[in-house]
Amino acid sequence: MSENELGLFLRLRREAVTPAEAGLPAGPRRRTPGLRRSELATLAGVSVEYLTRLEQGRDRHPSASVLIALADALRLSPAQRVHLLNFAKAGDPNFNCRGGSGPNRRVRPAVRAMLDQLEPAPAALMNRLSEILAVTDGYRALFEPTGLLDGGLPGSYARYVLSDPRAREVYPDWEHKADKVVATLKQGPGRADPFVNALVEELATTVGPEFTRRLDTIPGLPDTNGVGRLAHPEAGPLRLAYETLNLSADDDQYLMVYLPADDATATALDRLVGRRPGGLRAVAG
Repeated sequence: MSENELGLFLRLRREAVTPAEAGLPAGPRRRTPGLRRSELATLAGVSVEYLTRLEQGRDRHPSASVLIALADALRLSPAQRVHLLNFAKAGDPNFNCRGGSGPNRRVRPAVRAMLDQLEPAPAALMNRLSEILAVTDGYRALFEPTGLLDGGLPGSYARYVLSDPRAREVYPDWEHKADKVVATLKQGPGRADPFVNALVEELATTVGPEFTRRLDTIPGLPDTNGVGRLAHPEAGPLRLAYETLNLSADDDQYLMVYLPADDATATALDRLVGRRPGGLRAVAG
């Protein structure tokens, strides 16, 4: 995992913002994708030298005011701003607000009841290791044929996506999916969490460069919603809208809920879960 997560995040966001989005003229013969360092430095009111030190990891303790100025200049979303400002609170790479507590694998009765109420939608309860702790019948019907739940519960979504050859067939956009799995493992304290670190070390050995390259180049900021494609072994091509619903900090768990993103997927899911037609309605993608 990159030891310079702040610098990695700043550089990637700088390269993703176009001059036009920042209110600057594009100008001829630009070789740098997105904004130049000098342009971002001017917009944020810092020196180019200081921004260079931040991106190169030679200064890892910027003030909150500097991070806010950079967030404004980079036009960060609320989630991206929280991610950036967390660097001001956790300049120590060994900082871990969870201490030595292990991943929560307990399913509270109220959370189990919520899952039951989500039927027939595919939904799963997961923890910070991307372990699948409890699922709806709809989730089981959708993902059992893919091999994701072969080992029973708890299952490991990260291990399946990154090391099971079937995942590359199931996810037509596997490269993007693998990126997001790594981003999920890196969010928050990342390897300062000994349990995450153990899983990272295991995947570095079993998956190799395809995994370690992502550790060094992808910031710990996964998607919380979107639309993804699934090549289902029985139902064929599916488009699924997904939402991440975080539980309390004490739970340290989240719900992943899937809904059909088009009418064809809604019909296919109804067949998979054995429900009447219209049991799952398509949502706008």
